[in-house]
Amino acid sequence: MHLAARLLALAAAVPYFAKQLKIVSRVPAAAGRTPGGTLSALSRRAFLASTAALAATWALPKEALGAVLAAPITPANVPTTLLSTIRHSTTAYKQYRTLVAAPGEPYVTRLDVLGKEANPNRAKTRRSLLYIGHLTDIHVVDAQSPARLDAMAGQSASLWAGVIRPQDTMTVNVLSAMTGAMAAARFSPVTGVPMAAALNTGDSADQHSDLELQWYIDMLDGKSVTPNSGKAGQYEGPQIWPEATYAYHPDDPAGDQFGTYGFPTLPGMLTAAVSQTVTSVGMPVPWYAVYGNHDTLINGTLQIDSGLRSLALGSKKAATWEALADNYFRGLATDASPFTKLTNTIWTQLGLASGMRNVTADSARRLFDNLSFMKAHLDSPAVPGPVGHGFTQSNLDSGTTWWAADISPNFRAFGLDTCNQVAGPDGAVPQDQFNWLKGELATALSQNKMAIVISHHNSSTLENGAMPVTGSQPLIHADEFISMLQTFPNMVAWVNGHTHINTITAHPKTGGGGFWEITTASCIDYPQQQQLLEFVDNRDGTMSIFTTALDHTSPAQWKPGDYGQLALASLSRQLAANDWIENPPMRVGSTLDRNVELLLPAPFDLSKITDVELAKTQAENRARLMAYEQGRLKK
Repeated sequence: MHLAARLLALAAAVPYFAKQLKIVSRVPAAAGRTPGGTLSALSRRAFLASTAALAATWALPKEALGAVLAAPITPANVPTTLLSTIRHSTTAYKQYRTLVAAPGEPYVTRLDVLGKEANPNRAKTRRSLLYIGHLTDIHVVDAQSPARLDAMAGQSASLWAGVIRPQDTMTVNVLSAMTGAMAAARFSPVTGVPMAAALNTGDSADQHSDLELQWYIDMLDGKSVTPNSGKAGQYEGPQIWPEATYAYHPDDPAGDQFGTYGFPTLPGMLTAAVSQTVTSVGMPVPWYAVYGNHDTLINGTLQIDSGLRSLALGSKKAATWEALADNYFRGLATDASPFTKLTNTIWTQLGLASGMRNVTADSARRLFDNLSFMKAHLDSPAVPGPVGHGFTQSNLDSGTTWWAADISPNFRAFGLDTCNQVAGPDGAVPQDQFNWLKGELATALSQNKMAIVISHHNSSTLENGAMPVTGSQPLIHADEFISMLQTFPNMVAWVNGHTHINTITAHPKTGGGGFWEITTASCIDYPQQQQLLEFVDNRDGTMSIFTTALDHTSPAQWKPGDYGQLALASLSRQLAANDWIENPPMRVGSTLDRNVELLLPAPFDLSKITDVELAKTQAENRARLMAYEQGRLKK
């Protein structure tokens, strides 16, 4: 369903949902909850032994760790959208607007999958099973790469929406601020338990650049990045070229389309963005990753050929769409010979083609392939880990791009690669992955492990049918995929992204049961939000998934003239909020898609998970966070 149609349907359905599902009954952000911790379940001897072992593992003072583990666990007063949100300062549309802090949003209860009234006393008995973070559509950008297709926006701003954005030079700043927000929310706002892991569902590198890939990994690993390529400290790209009227020119927007919509004059912004070194606190927990379409195809849509790889490393960049079309897309023509492609590349690099600008060449701008994407994750430091972030040496050896991993003793995550290898932004599930996942879900069910499927594409975009000329296999699309998932009672959540819109979809099963699909927004487009997810046992035959929208740590209001690291993240959000091609407020999602308690039947008898087992797991997670707080995870 198209987004506009979905929103109209949602608006019409809200009164019905409110009546049938009681979603208008809101759970206060900090009221009516009991601690989710179960450390008191440990005997004194077990507590002392566990404390000593964890102190040795993380090189922590035993007494200090013991005091932390013995402290009561209560809901954490962490900065999330429960406390404060960020909204446009006015309701005017297609006029430049600033952003302001707005009141927080409490949880809304959804019963679509449970299919009955919830126990009103469940908050008194609940215990936490798993608390994790969700990252998606990070879109780290090397804004100066000659291989970017940004000039195509000059042919059609709407057709090529997203190929260039005013905030492209500030994506590393945003990721640093979002990593900081995840770190600040390392204890649950619902129960107070420590975060166990984070899931990244793809589109991490915007245009297949090695630099983009490494910058994203470095930010999550707590390293420093200067987000510049080419000439040090100098921006070389469309945002300063007068003929590139499709781009926002912050030094003087009077001559471009953005000036028409009131975008401000921001002298010095570009230089500041590519000159300063951005630091990151790093993720406090192990994080896992999958491919997005932008990690698979250039611009998430087209296959990469040798001509584009050569262009990426060269000293010529297209300033106009005619130049890019003539010098790159002509080489992609179906009747173009290898000689023609070579001639186009030489013609471009010699500067004989019109519409090409000179830029500083940089060998670090290589375009990665599928295997090097996984290898970069395997080369990431082992702490906080895990090694490979889901990918293993077996993935490299076999070329398979999907994986399974236990992110806690009771939850198994299945990382899929739903990206089409041929063409198009949307995806599908290849038959081999479909068969593998079906078998793995059955195994997890036999072991009483709850399943979380993670992929880049969601149910509304799992419809790509593009097939390679040879070696093709059937592609499974949304309906068949969902039907298969519904046969497994241990399947509780499908976590994904791709659309850059907060959306939560119920997938109830006839006869009872089903699972929740949680689609999170992005770090590149407004509202630049990610999600926190907590799975709790209500101890009444049901469980709940709490989803909490998370803003990055930059101020809601950007202070004019401030180009510091955090301020640039704030400015990025403000620029994104004024996208005149899309409708930015729509990407926030409805109140049913943000801070929500999602109920569903317990997948099996959850009393089989003992409080002692949960206590040990929480102690391990808390010790890791204490090591993080003391700077012991940065290696």
